[in-house]
Amino acid sequence: MFRSLVLSAPLVVAATFAQAVDAPPAMRAFVETNIMTWAESTQVIDAINAQNAQTAGSSEAQILEWDAAWRAQIGQADQPLINEVMTRDLSGFLAEQVAASGGRIMEIFVMDAVGLNVAASDVTSDYWQGDEEKYTKTFNAGTGAVFVDAVEFDESTQSYQGQISVSLSDPATGEVVGAMTIGLNAEAFF
Repeated sequence: MFRSLVLSAPLVVAATFAQAVDAPPAMRAFVETNIMTWAESTQVIDAINAQNAQTAGSSEAQILEWDAAWRAQIGQADQPLINEVMTRDLSGFLAEQVAASGGRIMEIFVMDAVGLNVAASDVTSDYWQGDEEKYTKTFNAGTGAVFVDAVEFDESTQSYQGQISVSLSDPATGEVVGAMTIGLNAEAFF
């Protein structure tokens, strides 16, 4: 229905864009050629493995408690959990990738084996992604899994965004250790 929609103006046509639109193939191609070259680098995998060592065996109650704490800290002066994630070297690296993308990348975040944020270019609306398709359709799907979500309005970035998520495997073991979501500016790809 919306696949042939031509968008020459910004996606501010919210009334006609109320439903999700399929992400264009150019988005997936961009991720394959520009993101996957570093996605399973030592820097990324080591950060995931370090957090996996800390969060392995966490109960659902603990995960939900962390997620609630993250949500409560958004916009507050005191943000210990958010600051812990956002001051990591990997978060700085992800922010550099966003800045260098010429406006094509809106956000990038990396998740551990239970779906918690390991690092993020920008503060996400929640800490736990483990109950969302970006995690369940990648991490749970195994090595090489890619999930291309529909283009939708993203509250955290206040823009129309297409998210592409990938499973991340440790090259040393071949095992999936985490996942990554890349939020792409839809206007840059239509």
